[in-house]
Amino acid sequence: MMSIKLLRNPLSALIIGCLGTAFAAHADVVIGVGGPFSGPNATYGDQYWRGATQAAQDINAAGGINGEKITLVQGDDACEPKQAVAVANRLVDQSHVAAVVGHFCSSSTMPASEVYDDAGIISMTPGSTNPQITERDMPGIFRMCGRDDQQGLIASNYIIDKLKAKRIAIIHDKDTYGQGLADATRGELNRRGVKEVLYEGLSRGEKDFNALVTKIRSANPEVVYFGGCHPEAGPLVRQMREQGVTARFFSGDCIVNQEMVTAAGGAQYTKGVLMTFGKDPRQIAEGKAVIEKFRASKFEPEGYTLYSYASVQAIAAAFKATGGTDSAKASQWLKAHSVDTVMGKKAWDGKGDLKVSDYVVYQWDDKGQYHEVP
Repeated sequence: MMSIKLLRNPLSALIIGCLGTAFAAHADVVIGVGGPFSGPNATYGDQYWRGATQAAQDINAAGGINGEKITLVQGDDACEPKQAVAVANRLVDQSHVAAVVGHFCSSSTMPASEVYDDAGIISMTPGSTNPQITERDMPGIFRMCGRDDQQGLIASNYIIDKLKAKRIAIIHDKDTYGQGLADATRGELNRRGVKEVLYEGLSRGEKDFNALVTKIRSANPEVVYFGGCHPEAGPLVRQMREQGVTARFFSGDCIVNQEMVTAAGGAQYTKGVLMTFGKDPRQIAEGKAVIEKFRASKFEPEGYTLYSYASVQAIAAAFKATGGTDSAKASQWLKAHSVDTVMGKKAWDGKGDLKVSDYVVYQWDDKGQYHEVP
């Protein structure tokens, strides 16, 4: 039996992915972990992997799934849709996974989930928030996070009710996630009678936003809302400040990690930045023991680490309850039962969405830390 410890090394995981057929014969329950393990969003892939690895170790130590051990297989999509499809096919055809935890970027989760759906394999994304992911009548797709329309509602209400802002610039990264989040927030603002003063897109991978910042400055917004991730959000907010744009910067769950501060060039640029994210799972009593394990290994389980851990827990609970690894039975069970996870009790509706979303607003301080705001 292959120990889960052998798979903590990303290189080992990639070898498993390439030689999945040979190794799968020795594995009891193979679960794929799909996400960006390379590229600008690799920090989220690392969170996924660490969370899933710890969950697998803990479940295995407690007897596994119906007496069988979990083996993890890593699939690097680099947040690129075409690569995500290749990863999904490899996980299905070579690694013979029973389930998948992933992916991260919605633009990757959308096409990858079609592969899993065709193969009849259950998948749960810890972090993809685009509403369409669970609106396609796919019985085996679930998520451990909320949706952009829920996130956009929280953001728009805060902008209007707390910040009392009326002049809003909407910027997005043209990606399925980023533009989807920006449009959800824009729609809620419009619904409440606030029309944006600017709506512009930028391209992922860009670093020079000075021309865009000039447009933003000319629009004179009170708030700049950005749909996208930290690799672009950081340089954008820094260049806004360097050009004298003092508008509040507001974004979503893809800037919830310390690399946001690094990408911006320091806490002096991220101070006051607002973002939506789920209630901090590190504050939930059910996760105390697991969090202590992470911290003992000198890793802070921020962002999506515990979301990934909980995703493995949910899949394992469904397989245990149904007495095997039949994805159809596991999917039906999850839609009818709640699961106790490291993030508290979770339950799903008929689409695979969480029945309760817990988005709140956070603010970055002058020390490069974020805190929930009322």
